[in-house]
Amino acid sequence: MCQLLLEGKVALVTGGARGIGREIALLLASQGADIALCDVNLEQAEETAKEIRLSGRECLAFKADVTDLKSVQEMVDKILDKFKKLDILINNAGIAKDNLILRMSEEDWDKVIAVNLKGTFVCTKIASKVMLKQRSGRIINLASIIGIMGNAGQANYAASKAGIIALTKSVAKELASRGITVNAIAPGFIKTEMTARLPDDIQKKMLSGIPLGRFGEPKDVADLVLFLSSESSSYITGQVVQIDGGMLM
Repeated sequence: MCQLLLEGKVALVTGGARGIGREIALLLASQGADIALCDVNLEQAEETAKEIRLSGRECLAFKADVTDLKSVQEMVDKILDKFKKLDILINNAGIAKDNLILRMSEEDWDKVIAVNLKGTFVCTKIASKVMLKQRSGRIINLASIIGIMGNAGQANYAASKAGIIALTKSVAKELASRGITVNAIAPGFIKTEMTARLPDDIQKKMLSGIPLGRFGEPKDVADLVLFLSSESSSYITGQVVQIDGGMLM
């Protein structure tokens, strides 16, 4: 029988109710991890949790505000009460509120920076305390190629994702001596509910710039998360791995 890559591990996936987060949670569970997931939509989070439980793994679902330190601390305390440890943190929760800079409201700027960047900071801060005591852990942050290349109409989103990249490298240096790796993933065009809403002409234009000739699937990202969560990646830290079909070479 094949050894499961994450047997006995406990993973927290933020934004885990649907899309890429859901795919990550399901895949990590299939490889032996018990899962905690949080989302603003508790009903959808519970649906994903139920699917994970039916597969034979334990799963907790939370409605937590990743921008609020107290909310995240309470969630992690409950995870520790149940599982006694936390091995893997996937900072996946994120939003987009696109507009040209001249039309972008201060509220839309603040909200995107808060959820995407501050949320990653808050969850990393709380989880790293646990991992430091364990002297082991994996932290994987979902950035974006937009954080590397920028994009018109997405100044707030690009800034938040570029901030995640810088945060990743800084925290990787802080935690490396305790056996904790910290890496970022920068997806390109991945097929989700959000990208499905783009007009056909925009999608065709995007596709023409992808050498592999297809859009990414949530499973593509989840597979990379699994690798970075496993012992196979134990000598990799502070890296930003692009997963974009060659879009941004």
